[in-house]
Amino acid sequence: MSRLFPHPGLSALLIAMWVVMVNDVSFGTLFLALVFGIVVPIFTAPWWPGRPHVRFLPGLAYCGLVVWDIVIANFEVAAIILFKPNRKLCPAWLTIPLELDTPEAITVFAGTISLTPGTVSADVSACGKYLLVHALHAPDPAAEVAKIKARYEARLKEIYA
Repeated sequence: MSRLFPHPGLSALLIAMWVVMVNDVSFGTLFLALVFGIVVPIFTAPWWPGRPHVRFLPGLAYCGLVVWDIVIANFEVAAIILFKPNRKLCPAWLTIPLELDTPEAITVFAGTISLTPGTVSADVSACGKYLLVHALHAPDPAAEVAKIKARYEARLKEIYA
């Protein structure tokens, strides 16, 4: 089964994206989507030799959490912009020590931080052990670092276990 679907996540993504791009759910569209979803991962598998093992069920839960956090953060940032005077704003640079070790997990972590309004990941240290993040409003930087690590990094460690 793993020879037919070497990258099941990529297969599912290709099928979904093909149907969305064609904007039609007919037999021909689904058939061609399945062909692409099977053939492309088979031919690209040799270029992914050291791919990490990804647990998909916790990954789906993580995606739901990130979408929820994006919605909530939009309202929080809007409240900060509309109601908080500039003199009471506490922007901060946060240095987050990383426990993640794979480049894929670090990339997802940095992307999650950048997708959430109010924070943006700026840089990964040369040694790969620290992530530099800018927060729009962080009155307690240590608490913000602990929150980010507990909310996202702990879940990513479970996904990329």
